[in-house]
Amino acid sequence: MTRRGFTVLAKEHDDLVTVERPKVVAGIATAAAEGDRSENAEYIYGKKRLRELDKRLRYLVSLLKDVKIVDPEKLSGDRVCFGSTVVVRTGDNTVKEYTIVGEGEADHRDGSISWKAPMALALMGKRVDEIVVVQRPVGEIELEIIDLKFAGRSWREPPEKVSTS
Repeated sequence: MTRRGFTVLAKEHDDLVTVERPKVVAGIATAAAEGDRSENAEYIYGKKRLRELDKRLRYLVSLLKDVKIVDPEKLSGDRVCFGSTVVVRTGDNTVKEYTIVGEGEADHRDGSISWKAPMALALMGKRVDEIVVVQRPVGEIELEIIDLKFAGRSWREPPEKVSTS
């Protein structure tokens, strides 16, 4: 998982545990105190919301447990890997960028895709100027890798040296 992804998911987990879940539990307690629970919409909705929160918390815990954090700023090389941003050209000359991230941090709105996605699996290990055929559920697509970046830095540039003093 990238450091950014870890930070976002850890914050969500903390917010759910310290803010949202206690608020829902308090709402359920208040609704339960009103009497007949079988016809109490607030109680029924509260219990449903609590189940949803607990499910999300279990998912977040599974993602954050034993996580290995990858810092894209320290990556280098000439092959597409976890944490890299790959720039591709499609058959109709459209240029797109995809950043390969962990399963729970992928968000198509910012161009990040899970390392388990068909697109990422097809791109992993490939080099700039290679043509890649991606098998997608909606059909295959041919992509040309035109650039590779690590935290915005071109793959041709070495990572900055971190001083230890």
